[in-house]
Amino acid sequence: MSKPLRAGVLAVQGAVSEHAEALHRAAEATGRTVEVVTVRTPEDLARVHGLVLPGGESTTISRLLRSTGLQAEVERRGGHDLALFGTCAGMILLCGRAEHDVDDKDVHLLGFLDALVDRNAFGRQRESFEAVLDVACVGAMPAVFIRAPAVLEQEGADVLATVDGRIVALQRGRVLATAFHPELTPDTRMHERFLDLVTEAAASRT
Repeated sequence: MSKPLRAGVLAVQGAVSEHAEALHRAAEATGRTVEVVTVRTPEDLARVHGLVLPGGESTTISRLLRSTGLQAEVERRGGHDLALFGTCAGMILLCGRAEHDVDDKDVHLLGFLDALVDRNAFGRQRESFEAVLDVACVGAMPAVFIRAPAVLEQEGADVLATVDGRIVALQRGRVLATAFHPELTPDTRMHERFLDLVTEAAASRT
């Protein structure tokens, strides 16, 4: 009997319940049976084949990743037998380099993407906006940008979407990142794409 597919949502800050609900809807849309796990400890992380790093405040999330002991395990497994999906602040943490309010902050980037990210590419909260994006291999989809970052340069990843020449969605292997919040719309296709990666990661575990 095969083990159940388990997708985790980092539950230290951010849109945890929204991502969990989006994963449930994505699983239903693709006919998968998926257990969604809220991840707060290394023991929680050990149970899952994929992890969503939600939006929030990247400094706070980075500190909590380290204080809970999660960071070392994410670094060890990420992109291999642990698929990763970072949205907004989560995308920042997945990158290797960042500009604007990083050097003087207690932010330890995970570095799964060889990319330079601008933490404040689209301005502050009042500059939040919605758009319809053409996402590679997905198609036109709604996107909500809230104090959003953008990738300015990168190597080795597939660029999935851009806004005004700035990268807002990219993927490298089993690591997926978006500057926008797909969990805040009814469209589940980015979460479906993530579940494809989770399925691959689960199959790689021995």
